[in-house]
Amino acid sequence: MSGQYQVTGSSAASISASIEAGVRAGDWVWGERLPPIRVLAFELHVSPATVSKAYQELRQRGIVESVGRSGTRVRTRPAVASPRSALRLPVPAGALDLSAGDPDTRLLPGLAPHLRAVSDEVGPPMGYAAAGAMPELIDAARPRLAADGVPVEGAAITVTSGTLDAIERLLSAHLRAGDSVAVEDPGWANLLDLLGALDITAVPVAVDDEGPLPDRLAAALAKGVRAVVVTARAQNPTGAAISAQRAAELRAVLADSPDVLLIEDDHAAELSGVPLHSLGGATTSWAFVRSASKPFGPDLRIAVLAGDEVTIARVVGRMRIGTGWVSTVLQRLLLRLWRDEDVAARIAAAGESYDRRRLALRDALAARGVRAHGTTGINLWVRVEDETRMVTALRDAGYAVAPGSLFRVEAPPGIRMTVSQIDDDSIEGLADDVAAAAYPATVPAPSR
Repeated sequence: MSGQYQVTGSSAASISASIEAGVRAGDWVWGERLPPIRVLAFELHVSPATVSKAYQELRQRGIVESVGRSGTRVRTRPAVASPRSALRLPVPAGALDLSAGDPDTRLLPGLAPHLRAVSDEVGPPMGYAAAGAMPELIDAARPRLAADGVPVEGAAITVTSGTLDAIERLLSAHLRAGDSVAVEDPGWANLLDLLGALDITAVPVAVDDEGPLPDRLAAALAKGVRAVVVTARAQNPTGAAISAQRAAELRAVLADSPDVLLIEDDHAAELSGVPLHSLGGATTSWAFVRSASKPFGPDLRIAVLAGDEVTIARVVGRMRIGTGWVSTVLQRLLLRLWRDEDVAARIAAAGESYDRRRLALRDALAARGVRAHGTTGINLWVRVEDETRMVTALRDAGYAVAPGSLFRVEAPPGIRMTVSQIDDDSIEGLADDVAAAAYPATVPAPSR
């Protein structure tokens, strides 16, 4: 049990409330394991069934998760706010942060001049009735998506407040608590936490450098999943990109399950540097979401969402009874950024920079016998034997990396390293340190 916080309560409701209060206060931190059911039951003088029900309630609310024989632990992003704990791993003072998954802020386009231009463009104050997806933005989005092979002819398009917002609305409109969703494994940690908060079961689908494995997707569909979430390219954390051949194979698998909701995530978009092979339209209900956050900046909370008419109508309907719409100021800003040739050139250069650093580090690791994946995007997935030892050794060497447990369901251990904070001249030294951490008994310490 946490040395800082003691659970109290005599009923399932009061026990779960006590643990939730500890998480909210920051006394229970991400990844911390809750006491075994029988141990806590003995300490609280209640039955194991009472504690088991309390843990079940916490799981259903997305605060904790089961980790098999290892018991129950606090989720990475528990569905309760904590003023004392950030939604990311703590980075030791002085360490180079390779854990965050953020783009290189030095390469992002400046927004200030475009914001000033948008301010000049804005006309009379807008009322509630006129708000919604801007027709000009939708008209501009359609050919951009079509050029990448997204089947937008006859499709509906709207905008949401980022990728995760789009996925949450899609799942909420189509699924219910207790349903299951096929997800990439390893896959996006935020998505796994969202599913936990929605009380939706994640069914893992293994991936390689070309995307989800068709036979594993078929196995997940056979289990009765109601939705499938795939990443088109720059998959987080592995950098996988769906190839043309893999897209054809996945389409063939999905053809046998036309009623499944297909959600396709293209979060890296213009930064990806490889062609898009969309699965859009492979099922009756489908959605393709492209966020502006990675190429244009994380503070630009807007994504374009395309899909069949019914699916998009449900999302728009959900928005109308909630937040209503994405700010037209943001929509106008994105439209200006799309139309600026200098911004397009800057984003293309950023993509080339990420490719250069990612591939150089991947090759440097391979030369030292360290297996790493990263075909596209800003991350490398490094296979390791022991995540805890690897994370600790690299922390001691001056680097913060993300443990693979944040991203895995059943996949083998690994760590994620984001290349956005790495400079070209530091790659060889970093590769030395990673190799020394991976093989401490066989790799001599760097002579630096």
